[in-house]
Amino acid sequence: MKMHFCIPVSQQRLDPLGGRYVLYSVYLDGYLFCRVRYSQLRRWNEQLRRVFGNCLPPFPPKYYLAMTTSMADERRDQLEQYLQNVTVDPNMLRSDIFIDFLKFVQLDTFSITTKTASLDIFLPDGRNIPVEILTSDTAERVLEVVSHRIGLSQELLGYFGLFLIRFCKEGKQSVMKKLVDFELPYVSLRSAEAENCRVGLRKWYMDPSLDSVLTDCPAALQLIYMQFLELSREVRHYGYWRLDPCTCDYPQPGCGAVLSVGKDEISCCITLPDNQTQEVIFQMNRVKRWQVTFLGTLLDTDGPQRTLNQNLELRFQFSEENHWPWFVIYTKQAFLLSSCLKKMISEKMVKLAAENPEMQIEVPEQGNRKKHRVQQSQKDVSRFLPRKNKIEMANVDCVFGTIEEEDL
Repeated sequence: MKMHFCIPVSQQRLDPLGGRYVLYSVYLDGYLFCRVRYSQLRRWNEQLRRVFGNCLPPFPPKYYLAMTTSMADERRDQLEQYLQNVTVDPNMLRSDIFIDFLKFVQLDTFSITTKTASLDIFLPDGRNIPVEILTSDTAERVLEVVSHRIGLSQELLGYFGLFLIRFCKEGKQSVMKKLVDFELPYVSLRSAEAENCRVGLRKWYMDPSLDSVLTDCPAALQLIYMQFLELSREVRHYGYWRLDPCTCDYPQPGCGAVLSVGKDEISCCITLPDNQTQEVIFQMNRVKRWQVTFLGTLLDTDGPQRTLNQNLELRFQFSEENHWPWFVIYTKQAFLLSSCLKKMISEKMVKLAAENPEMQIEVPEQGNRKKHRVQQSQKDVSRFLPRKNKIEMANVDCVFGTIEEEDL
């Protein structure tokens, strides 16, 4: 599935020889990932093409004359689509050419050199584990270091992940995003430093039945609080991700909502205008597609990015008596919610593969990828809307980007 890459802004800069070039600000899951030039991406594409050939998506052509404003906007859209599409191939995601380039541009954007550093990893029980890493270590590598430190079996790494966690007043914590394997946690903290974020270790699976896989590893049991697992399984919303209070447009705009996501459903506890509450449950097999949209104004500076007005919405289309209405949620955790929906889909695919040996499914985000035969070809049906097709919202300064997962 495609990753949430977005290029909402670009800037013209002067090079040492007096010429001009464009610097593109690339965001991943709502946070600044890097700033990069077209020429850097073009050389990277050439390196990838020598290895992967025609598997790569088309790269935006080079212009030999000065670009007009419309041409510049078109190139920005094309580069955004390229980054989204190039991450679909799991073999490419694991290649040295792919990872080494992204490591370089992350470090270069925040002027960080490769050196030894100490990184604090926060566990679910509140403990802080300092680990010695390199500033250029990826999230995948840091997860391996942390797991070795706490005695977590290497075979279970696919069930855990590193997250950016925002620490609010009165000790409240909000999980803002999952770090993808090629992200550099040390650098990601610089991108999110204005929000008082830290790196935390959490379980990364949505199906509660997978708890049984972890019972032979003491470290894994400690992470998921084995002492109350048996009782918790009988509790409503056990194993779900619960998001911060937000607002929605159902049954009318401005209603408060608390979302719990897991076990193939989205459970919404909605507060009506008369303070009555209503629970609405959307089964994933009723959800046709969803999309994430930026609604705020980006403040860009010459130094490291510190502020992003993350007014976000996630809307999904669902089946209701032969109609396909949209349910709109306004939450800063829209990207996390989208990741949870994709995770439930991938776990459903695993179950289908186990039940039907003739199916062939390559499952993302697991430590060991398993393949089974399939009679009909599988294809990626998620799609990111091009910028010119984005939905305009009333009374909003600008809409930076819409990211859509369709027909799932």
